[in-house]
Amino acid sequence: MPRHPPLRATPLLFAHRGGRAHAPENTLEAFRRAVDLGATGLESDVWLTADGVPVLDHDGSFGRGLRRRGISRLARQDLPPHVPSLEGLYDALPEVADGTVHVALDVKDHAAAVPLLERIADRGRTGELWLASPDIEALADWRHLDDAVRLVDSTRLERIREGPERRAATLAEAGIDAINLPESDWSGGLCALFHRFGLECLGWDAQQVRQAAALLDIGVDGVFGDHVDRLVAAARGG
Repeated sequence: MPRHPPLRATPLLFAHRGGRAHAPENTLEAFRRAVDLGATGLESDVWLTADGVPVLDHDGSFGRGLRRRGISRLARQDLPPHVPSLEGLYDALPEVADGTVHVALDVKDHAAAVPLLERIADRGRTGELWLASPDIEALADWRHLDDAVRLVDSTRLERIREGPERRAATLAEAGIDAINLPESDWSGGLCALFHRFGLECLGWDAQQVRQAAALLDIGVDGVFGDHVDRLVAAARGG
């Protein structure tokens, strides 16, 4: 049992970039492997192509040198074949399509927010979709687009200049659901503070079993790491 109870009955185990320790990152192969290993959440970065397709990639550009071009300037058909579309992820993994496995997206291109929400709303699955950004105003705008989507302030403790309690109040007032901090920033007291405002606590960069276990012990509601097997081991207590 954790020392401090999470808000979520069963904390989510997010495979960072699809669990890049096990397969090429942000590929359908990685996402499939992560779920098979026990991930209950998948994390990626989302961008919008020139022809309006939300796709999953970390860097958001392709090519070399002066010929390197951003995804926003490329049509879907011009991207490398390993880059999945968001809808392709839902089509390929039944566990994602039925909401058994959650999807967390770092919205690198804010233009992707409306199209991706429309597509996932059509599937009736925005309640298992998490959209993350360090831009609180953008998050607040997305709240008006969909009542069910989970919105996440993705930041670091050193960037919260106003202090954690003021930040927690601001997020709660804006209808934002969670805060995501690096594993090294979290403490039991900080987690309890955000929980007091009804905010779920997420911890990223938990690459070792001991790191993930420590986060779960203080009551976080979700853990991100590259090694799905280590997240699962931590959740099982070992």
